[in-house]
Amino acid sequence: MKYQAVFFDFDYTLGDATASIYEGFAYAFSQMGYPAPGLEEVRRTVGHILEDEFTMLTGEDDPARRAEFRRWFQEKVGDTQAEKTVLLPGAEELLRALRGAGVKVGVVTSKRATTLEKILTRYGLTELMNYTVGGENVRCPKPDPEGLNGGMAALGVGPANVLYCGDTVIDAETARRAGVDFAAVLNGTTPAGDFTNYPSVHVSADLPDLRAWLGL
Repeated sequence: MKYQAVFFDFDYTLGDATASIYEGFAYAFSQMGYPAPGLEEVRRTVGHILEDEFTMLTGEDDPARRAEFRRWFQEKVGDTQAEKTVLLPGAEELLRALRGAGVKVGVVTSKRATTLEKILTRYGLTELMNYTVGGENVRCPKPDPEGLNGGMAALGVGPANVLYCGDTVIDAETARRAGVDFAAVLNGTTPAGDFTNYPSVHVSADLPDLRAWLGL
């Protein structure tokens, strides 16, 4: 195993929170006077911070309206996202295989850390994590490598021995800026062709494929 640590994005990489996320968007849009967005439209924005997702769908970039959207979204979603999030096939098996091989594991996501912690606890995965960081834990969101750099520092590993896995070009750019290897996972809405302009050591159809490529 080349890697001493493997970090993951969460949404559409390890888990699927579409049901809860869409409910939050539909509710917030209704409260703010916008027509309900399409499910696929919302799915294509996942991976960005909430405020940017709102702007991508509405064109509205007023800071007050962006902040209002987050408030309505959180009012609807609250603590329910953990209950409605499902792990993607092979996620738990891959994480346990990595830890069994002595590899350190972490999550670097734009999702709120408090939500992530509840999801990991629900599925009994907290014990497998050496490091987690969410959107509220960093000053600069991805593709800024702040969260990933913090993980490497916390775990005492260098870029040459780190792999970052994600489903979007945001994740690919994050890895590039941090100087670490990147593996794309096609669990989300980003097609394989979108990763051609980014350095990737592997493009996986799913998590079982990624596990096989890692030799686990």
